[in-house]
Parts: sequence; C-alpha cells; structure tokens
Amino acid sequence: MGLPLEGVRVIEVGQALAGPLAGVVLADLGADVIKIEKPDGGDDARLWGPPFGPDGETSLYFHSQNRNKRSVVLDLKNPADIEALHALCETGDILIQNLRPGVVEEIGIGPEAMLARHPRLVYCSIWAFGYQGPMRLRPGFDPLLQAFGGMMSVTGRPQDPPTFCGASINDKATGLFCAIGALAGLRQRDQTGQGCLIDTSLLETAAFWVEGQINQHLATGDVPTRHGTGAAVIVPYQVFETADRPLCLAAGNDRLFARAAKVLGHPEWAEDPRFSRGSQRVRNKAALLPMIAEALRGNTRDHWIAALEAVGVPCAPVNDIGEVVASEQFAAVDMVQTLPESGVKVLGLPINIDRARPWSPRRAPNLGEHTEEVLGALKR
Repeated sequence: MGLPLEGVRVIEVGQALAGPLAGVVLADLGADVIKIEKPDGGDDARLWGPPFGPDGETSLYFHSQNRNKRSVVLDLKNPADIEALHALCETGDILIQNLRPGVVEEIGIGPEAMLARHPRLVYCSIWAFGYQGPMRLRPGFDPLLQAFGGMMSVTGRPQDPPTFCGASINDKATGLFCAIGALAGLRQRDQTGQGCLIDTSLLETAAFWVEGQINQHLATGDVPTRHGTGAAVIVPYQVFETADRPLCLAAGNDRLFARAAKVLGHPEWAEDPRFSRGSQRVRNKAALLPMIAEALRGNTRDHWIAALEAVGVPCAPVNDIGEVVASEQFAAVDMVQTLPESGVKVLGLPINIDRARPWSPRRAPNLGEHTEEVLGALKR
C-alpha cells in the first residue's frame, strides 16, 4: 500500500524550523513537498552547525528537517519568479509559509491574494505572535516565545532564574499544529471544493503549553510559580536524588502513593491525614517531600526502580541523551533511519501506520537541485 498523502503536493515557502517541520511531516506521509529557497544560500538552517553532513557544509539540522523534499530556487523579489510560484501553486494542494511577518504581503503572495487566484489552495501561515494584534509584525524565535509566553516563568526551581527548555518546543509544536491544520483543510476542501486559510503561531503554541497554568490563573487570579521538577497539583511527582543517581517518581494518585510509601519503608504516610489524600499532600508537601527525599537517599536508583516497578508505581531513571539512545526500549521502537545516499542518521516520524513507520525515501536536497525538474514539468 502507498502512503496516505501520495498525490498531495505541498509548496513550502519556509525556513528555519517550524515551517520545514510541517513540511517534513507531510513529506514522510507521502506528499510531494517542493521547498522554495532563496538564491543566496537558501534556507538559513543549511548553515546551522556543527555538526554538518557528509559534504561538510550542510548542517545535520537541515538534513533532518528537509529530508524527502525537492528544492527549487526562486527569487521572490523577482516578478518572473513570483509568476513561477503561481504556476506551481496551480498544481499544488497546500502552501506553507513562515517568512518574516509582513513579507508575503509585500511581495504579493499573502493569503487573501493567493486564495483569490488559487481558490482550492489550503494556505497555511506560521506567525510569531499571530496574524493580528499590535505585535503581529514582530519576528519571533523559540526562546523569545518561551519568555513572552510564560513558559520560562514556570520552568526550573523557585530559587533559580526563569529557565529555558532545552528543546525548541514552540517551533516544533507549531509545525505540528500547522500540519494538523493543513490536513483538516484538505478534508474540508474534499467536502466543499474550496481551499481555506490555516493560521498558527508560536505565541498560541506557547500558551497551549501552559494551558493548565493559564486556566488556573483565570479561575483564581493567582500567578503560577516554578516548582523545580515537581508539579503544582500532584505530589510526589518529581525528581529525587538517591544514593547514587536521580530518579523521577510519579505517584499520581492515592493508591500509588500508598504503594510507594510502603516501598520506602513508611506505610504510615498513607494513613497520615496530612498525606492520605492528594489535595492534602499538595498542601503539606513542605513536610512530605523532605521525608521522601531522605528515604530515597538510603539506597541506589536501580534498587528503588526495581522495588517501585514491582508494585506498579511509575518511575524512571533521569537519562542523558546518550543513555536514551543506548536503551533497549529506544532500539525497540526503531525510530532511527539512515537517509539514502547521504548516510545521515536522523529520527523518523513518531507515527506508525499499520505497524510500519513511514521512512524517508529521499535525502535532504541540495540547494536548487530540483529547480529545472519541477519548473520544467510545468512547461510541458
């Protein structure tokens, strides 16, 4: 069987991460993704290294986010190349753009203009701060939105400064929301015959990540604070040190807490009115957490993991990236693929279809590698 998006053509006028990530998701699911790049160097992410791929010039980052696409060079400041883009859109189903806010309108390929000329197109925009409002024309990068969107204020220990999440989670999740929106737009077009506008933004994604904290603030007026590795409404639900290495303990309900207390040698905690119910544990965590920490320091991480898992209490080692990759379970889910020709190893999509992961049949393209192939086909 073929992949689910075979026959769908995507024109990606994007760079960096969010737009290309949406494109690579659709590409790995079978879409023909044509990546439009500027003549002078192409996507800036080509240079985001080290590490670089086999040519020593194209970043591993670019290889990962742009595998399985075709690269076409167009100068979107040139009217002739804008017309070439229009000709390409006549053959396309989805357009994804995450250019600097305001640019698409300046060069005449904004959503309203494009849908007027290509009414069946699903036009997807990825903005920094949204398509409307006083900040709509501001550029944005992931750390800026982690800061502005409140995520840094609730990440890390209370005594530390606001902390940046190590992964580009706003960029990546916005790319995923864009892909979801694009697929929903295609489904709508199947029913109506008309394309539509899909708008996503890093700000909306940032707000989505702290949805619980925002809802809490809306309900109470309180401003959520940092809890280190812990949670605001579940205790114990955090990282603790042991005699050798840290572990994460997630006793997410009263039954699990009672089991954990027994393993830790303190079954009486589950009967203590300060700790017997989840809401009471949250209120009295200043008393409970130091006692749990002291108990866990009495033996090794492996000892506690074995004992806790034996009674069904969720827990995990705090792995570094090397330990994750070396783990038996990571090998079992089989996410690493080797791209054709280049030999570059990257993660595949976290999706299986009929118990098979869709692997990329193409490496990341060289800049402009497919310009003649793609544009020449339009003239035939």
